[in-house]
Amino acid sequence: MKDYHISKHNSFYTIGLNYKKADAEARGKFSLDEVAVKALLIEAKNQGIDGLIATSTCNRTELHGFAQHPFQLIKLLCDHSNGTVEAFQEVAYVYKNKEAINHLFRVGTGLDSQILGDFEIISQLKQSFKRSKELGIANPFIERLCNSIIQASKRIKNETEISSGATSVAFASVQYILRNVENVSEKNILLFGTGKIGRNTCENLIKHTKNPHITLINRTKGKAEQIAGKFNLMVKDYGDLQSEIRTSDILVVATGAQKPTITKELIYTNKPLLILDLSVPKNVDDAISEMENVTVIHLDHLSQMTDETLERRKQYIPEAEAINEEVKNDFNQWLETRKFAPVIKALKKKLKTIKDEELDYQSKKTVDFNSHQADLVTNRIIQKITKQFANHLKDDTVDSNSSLEFIQKVFQLELDEQ
Repeated sequence: MKDYHISKHNSFYTIGLNYKKADAEARGKFSLDEVAVKALLIEAKNQGIDGLIATSTCNRTELHGFAQHPFQLIKLLCDHSNGTVEAFQEVAYVYKNKEAINHLFRVGTGLDSQILGDFEIISQLKQSFKRSKELGIANPFIERLCNSIIQASKRIKNETEISSGATSVAFASVQYILRNVENVSEKNILLFGTGKIGRNTCENLIKHTKNPHITLINRTKGKAEQIAGKFNLMVKDYGDLQSEIRTSDILVVATGAQKPTITKELIYTNKPLLILDLSVPKNVDDAISEMENVTVIHLDHLSQMTDETLERRKQYIPEAEAINEEVKNDFNQWLETRKFAPVIKALKKKLKTIKDEELDYQSKKTVDFNSHQADLVTNRIIQKITKQFANHLKDDTVDSNSSLEFIQKVFQLELDEQ
């Protein structure tokens, strides 16, 4: 990337891990909450990194940005999470320049999602960019790249049916309940955690189970009450968690804690209890799955469920990839213009110097010389000349590197340092 005049660092990297190779426990160690992400970005900026975004979801944690070496980004991730460099090397990936750009396009358009066509990631990508922009660590390349991916995502959603049908972690969890629990409309369901996944799960539960016996608990009771008011559900205090679990047939855990919030001590039941853990890292202690009458299902299992909806979506992958390529080509063309922008800028500056010297000479030599009109005309000529050069350099059939070298040599241009 050194020829594109976009960063003081020569390369753009993606470093991270996702559901393909890292299980929920491994992903949990590298997950970043809002506080950790901000601290990471601030430290990166202090280290001189001028373009970086960070995304951390239940399925992946990734850093996308410029660095002298990818280890700089890997160390930032490990320093601000519970992961180690050794653990990272076992399950992670590193992409550079064009490969990194390709990867981010696939992630942002749902082609690399654990559930094909899941577009929740694009809102998370928007949030990641917004955060970096606010902290002053989103350079023009990062901004243009994110906007291009958002554009591709929007087109794929509107022009293909890759996201048709209801499929998400929230919906998959409800599908599992419907398939494995008899008389579900009569069961007592407890939803612990009312973040985004919790809210979506709640809506799916109400829509598909027709169950009026759903109770909500959240550490911040007000958030639970907002959702409960919308659907006329019961809300209990966080302190009632243990007693509510004992009367429940189904417990859905969608909290965002960094360690288990449901421990063995909270569980006491003499009847079957199904627990769905939709959290990363896991918020249900592993020891609970060994308890009698208890079944624990984690979101990794739910995400592996294949059904007709997912199979149907696969046929639209080629259409989605074609749109990605089209938008990506537009981005790469923009990127190419960055390569010759300094030369065009230097050319314009050189032509302006020549113009000023000539107008100064003519104003002294010519009586009643109209310097204002001459200035207008010559500026338009300079604009037309530089545009011709720019169009020439944009031509795919032209060797732009040779042309840039020739222009610099002919006009004896001095380029501004990055």
